[in-house]
Amino acid sequence: MKSLIPGLVVLLGLLSGCNSNTVKRDPAYAAVRPVPVEQQESYDGAIFDARNNIALFEDYRARRVGDILTVRLEEQTDAEKETETTVNKNNNTSIANPTLFGASPQFSLPSQLPLDNTSNNNLAFGFGSETDFEGEGESEQNNLLSGNISVSVVEVLSNGNMIIRGEKIITINQGNEYIRLSGIVSPRDIEADNSVSSVRIADAQIAYTGDGPTNDANVMGWLSRFFASALMPF
Repeated sequence: MKSLIPGLVVLLGLLSGCNSNTVKRDPAYAAVRPVPVEQQESYDGAIFDARNNIALFEDYRARRVGDILTVRLEEQTDAEKETETTVNKNNNTSIANPTLFGASPQFSLPSQLPLDNTSNNNLAFGFGSETDFEGEGESEQNNLLSGNISVSVVEVLSNGNMIIRGEKIITINQGNEYIRLSGIVSPRDIEADNSVSSVRIADAQIAYTGDGPTNDANVMGWLSRFFASALMPF
């Protein structure tokens, strides 16, 4: 009995680790700090210094590295595909009894000669085959993703477009929900409230995933995946 206690302790530790709701951040979607501004030397003399630019009439739309931009998730996709295939193939081949040296050979006893006697087995044969295949498939998929996520500008391209990326983590009970987004935004598509629709993002990569007991309950086991995979011959 004592020998089973260490094994039970290890098993309980593994089970407790599986139920852990530790947040798993992705470094690829980490926020970027703004580029530090070099300190300008103070000059005595004139009141106005062109090198110390103060934009008094700028709006709050993102335009520099480190600025925050709100993305409205407005993704909706509908896809439907239907296929039907029918294949029929028939083959029939027949070869008559050949004639050799003016006679039709046969497998018979010497008392049954001559050779052109075809009452017994001979060299004639025939075969046929028939193949029928019919297949039908139908696929339909609907996706809807709505909400908001704030991302940061990580790079400003030479044409003014901005590369954005960000991550949003929501912890509910014992599970975590992850929303990750990256892409390229044109400043012309940013609205006055510093927001942009997700359908305006180029090269958009949007991921909505989760972990925890609820997510694990929706995952097919490895044995079930094997029987449902192409490796299963039946």
